[in-house]
Amino acid sequence: MLDLSFFNREPAKVGPALIGASLSFNGVGGLIVEVEAYDRDDPSSHSFRGETPRNKAMFGPAGHAYVYRSYGIHWCLNIVTRKGSAVLIRALQPSMGVQMMEMRRGAEDIRLLCSGPGKLCQALGISIDQDGLPLNAPPFELRLADVAQPVVAGPRIGITKALDLPWRFGLAGSRFWSRKF
Repeated sequence: MLDLSFFNREPAKVGPALIGASLSFNGVGGLIVEVEAYDRDDPSSHSFRGETPRNKAMFGPAGHAYVYRSYGIHWCLNIVTRKGSAVLIRALQPSMGVQMMEMRRGAEDIRLLCSGPGKLCQALGISIDQDGLPLNAPPFELRLADVAQPVVAGPRIGITKALDLPWRFGLAGSRFWSRKF
């Protein structure tokens, strides 16, 4: 079982370490190929203005899920790091429960199943019901890669503040990113 103390540090350090990790929810998932880091002092972070009912999980224990709805449509999964900080899981390379993902997403192109945070949550069946749950216990399973993976970095997507921070991390050469670096 993954020791949750691994997550209790700066999100920009946790993010690249998650690349190549295996993540599943109820046996459906794959390899993490893209993430974004959000720090408590980052003006683009949900926690920047303090704790609210929506972002409460971000102020909870490290290694737990922070799930929120984006644009009133899509659920997004984050892993809480140090208090008020998190890493958004942007994309997976599907490998477990692919048929279930195809059914949930109504798509057959494997590259489109989890190539964005909303698609990923839809494919895995993640919703607000998982907000605050630990990522090292069922129904989640998270296993770090045995060896460090080659990582690329760049600016985050879909934000309007702190655009200069290269806190989007991806598996070098992956075909499964939400967008190219």
